[in-house]
Amino acid sequence: MLRKSIIFAHETIDRIVAIVLVVLFLICLYAMIDAYLVYQGASDNSILKYKPKAGNTDELKKLSENAVAWLTIDGTRIDYPVMQGKTNEEYLNKDPYGEFSLSGSIFLDSRNSKTFSDDYSLVYGHHMEYGVMFGALDQYKDETFLNEHKTGKLTVVNGKEYQITIFASCIEMATKKVIFDPPESDNKSLLTYLEKHALIYHPKEVDAQSKLIALSTCQSAENNERIVVFGVLK
Repeated sequence: MLRKSIIFAHETIDRIVAIVLVVLFLICLYAMIDAYLVYQGASDNSILKYKPKAGNTDELKKLSENAVAWLTIDGTRIDYPVMQGKTNEEYLNKDPYGEFSLSGSIFLDSRNSKTFSDDYSLVYGHHMEYGVMFGALDQYKDETFLNEHKTGKLTVVNGKEYQITIFASCIEMATKKVIFDPPESDNKSLLTYLEKHALIYHPKEVDAQSKLIALSTCQSAENNERIVVFGVLK
């Protein structure tokens, strides 16, 4: 009887271990599939059909009434429409078509002018693997990379085109108002701050009268640190 009880106990333990292993396998499989689908959503090249050509934004206007511009950073995978919601939460988990998506969209701060007429405009995007969305911003912590990938273009829905020259990068908490409060930020204070705290700062590219753009993404999922890359719009 005792031997049968021991055998039964071992069989029960084996079944429990097998069930736990199956559950863990299914969880890992789900995580892998989920990550793949998120990556595929963020890498959907079909969105490029809305990219303006020679300043013509007619196709971009068809994408959504919330599409305000198209952003391209040369030599990176940053080549996306820029959306703007009523709040800064709207496009965190919504793609440019208006559908739910964990990869979200690239979007302009809701407090900024949709025509990029402000002296300082702030644009957000998720930090994703393989340089997708704003994943490429992580590389701007390296000065060599910044120097070799410092140009881009912003085409606003109204047809106005800006050339972008990247001049600085920093890591900062999302609570830093001089960076993350566009209506209150003035370029002189921002540039003074960057001169002291930026990882990389090229002052010859910019002055207090320059029209600025900042591209922001998460440094990590564990805290509120942000990687921010700054450019001049001309």
